[in-house]
Amino acid sequence: MTARNLNHSLLLGSSLLLGLGLSACSKPGANFDALATGQSFQQNAVTVNNKIDILWVVDNSASMDPLQQNMVSNFNNFIQNFQTKGFDYNMVVTTSDSYLAAPTYDNNPTLAAWRDGVGSALSGFFYITPLIPNIVQNFVTNATQGALGSADERAFSSITAALSSPLNAGFPRAGSFFAVIILSDEDDFTDPNRPELSWIKGGLPDHDYADTNLVTVNSMVSYLDNLTSSTPTNRHYNVSAISVLDSACQASHVAASPATIVGQRYMQLVTDTNGILGSICDSSYANSLNFIQQQIISLSSEFALSGSPNASTIVVTVNGQTVPQSTTNGWTYIPASNTIQFTGSAVPSASASISVAFQPSQLQ
Repeated sequence: MTARNLNHSLLLGSSLLLGLGLSACSKPGANFDALATGQSFQQNAVTVNNKIDILWVVDNSASMDPLQQNMVSNFNNFIQNFQTKGFDYNMVVTTSDSYLAAPTYDNNPTLAAWRDGVGSALSGFFYITPLIPNIVQNFVTNATQGALGSADERAFSSITAALSSPLNAGFPRAGSFFAVIILSDEDDFTDPNRPELSWIKGGLPDHDYADTNLVTVNSMVSYLDNLTSSTPTNRHYNVSAISVLDSACQASHVAASPATIVGQRYMQLVTDTNGILGSICDSSYANSLNFIQQQIISLSSEFALSGSPNASTIVVTVNGQTVPQSTTNGWTYIPASNTIQFTGSAVPSASASISVAFQPSQLQ
């Protein structure tokens, strides 16, 4: 479970503070007071981490035009909350064939650079941020990557190629919550030993789950853990995907793309990183994009406690107002990661002041 560190101080009276050995993590605006009652943790004036970096991985193979159009035409369902809550978002686009930048393929480093469109349709903005004009239209231009890319889609190696390219240095930003969103009608079959389009040339087969040289899902999780300084119980990122989720969707799409396959590896990566799955077969991607943005914002505003609470005594206030405990529009305590997660309409804005109080589960 991804978490953001939540500073707090154990307020048990001055005689107990040193004995408990509680340390506070750094967080701007934190303010602590020692209460004479000696019964609760208290944290005041903590602000939400408002930095969110998002990498869109767009399949640009021959069957993808209508799917890209479905995604960009519903982008408003994705971006609205980021704007209204005042998040410092930073969005970039890469494609499912960015891996071709490597010396073993096309040896063209510019293929790994962030995309600002394709051909003559360029936005001129490689980064979509709150500071640029015409945010929605510029994202539409960037994410409309056409259908002339390689038919050998490899999202996993394209992600690593783009993120490791010196042309893209500084992304993701330090301290940000990092999200990856994949749009594709085929699964990833990254095998660094297999040439591009080798099945056409009579070489190693594509779509082979038994290929022992495939980059594993676990290795992608480890790569993203290392990139974001995350641990399995404290992840600062997630991966979501709009892909083929079942055989019925595969059968309905196979006429448009005979190579369509259920995205088993995408589904595992999304599940392992607490992301959201959407289907390419939905008539509109509005719901999928809405759920994806809700999960990103919820995880980015999740906080970790450094002390163990009596869960029944937790009280959370935002801007002086008590927030209800709720899995839909409130907060939830996650014992496995010792975190508080905000959901739905209760997710604080970037400028909100948060206070958390609770009784400790036991003296340590």
